[in-house]
Amino acid sequence: MEMLSGSFIFLIGVCAVFFVLTVKVLNEYERGVIFRLGRIIGAKGPGLIILIPLVDRMIRVDLRTITLDIPPQDIITRDNVTIKVNAVVYFKVVDPNRAIVEVENYLMAVSKLAQTTLRSVIGQIEMDELLSARDSVNHKLQVILDTQTENWGVKVANVEVKQIDLPIEMQRAMARQAEAERDRRAKVINAEGELQASHKISEAAEVMEKHPIALQLRYLQTLTEISSEKSTTMIVPLPMELLTPFMKKFQT
Repeated sequence: MEMLSGSFIFLIGVCAVFFVLTVKVLNEYERGVIFRLGRIIGAKGPGLIILIPLVDRMIRVDLRTITLDIPPQDIITRDNVTIKVNAVVYFKVVDPNRAIVEVENYLMAVSKLAQTTLRSVIGQIEMDELLSARDSVNHKLQVILDTQTENWGVKVANVEVKQIDLPIEMQRAMARQAEAERDRRAKVINAEGELQASHKISEAAEVMEKHPIALQLRYLQTLTEISSEKSTTMIVPLPMELLTPFMKKFQT
């Protein structure tokens, strides 16, 4: 009886090991690249996969979009400004067979390629272009990476430059430049306002020259506005020239 129970337990253990080595379950977002005696026979999944023990070997590949952070890179731009730039790459495996066969580790390969491409592209442009046309730089990085990773069965969907760290001296210089630009715009707007006001005053002077009575009416209106304010007593001389038109009118 003891021998039978020991044999039964051994048989159960062998069946369990056989089951673990033979049956694999893949999720919807996974594919299994199968190697049979060292030769690739293709990718299978999702669902239940049956393998031949000691003959077949399966490597799981995730087909979901992967977010890869590129560590900060010290880069010298074309105008000799040293900056530190980091970025993020969004990519996914579209061909599991090539992702396993064509490159040893596609995650590390994409990371290293993204770092060198980031340094190369930013080193060819000026700092002002990087700050003002970041979308164009992102698109250029994405096209270059996608072209080079296509042979690995990897699709680069997007590349985003996250942060650009400038030297303190450059930050101060840019702050002074921005302040000078704001002062220039303020002076231009003020000058444009003075020019428009002078045009209106010139037009008003022409009207008053043609109609002298308008000048006297404006003067009287100003006196009325001053008198309505709560202020100290004011003595305003009244020139006789202002009353001459009215006197001539009554005389006629």
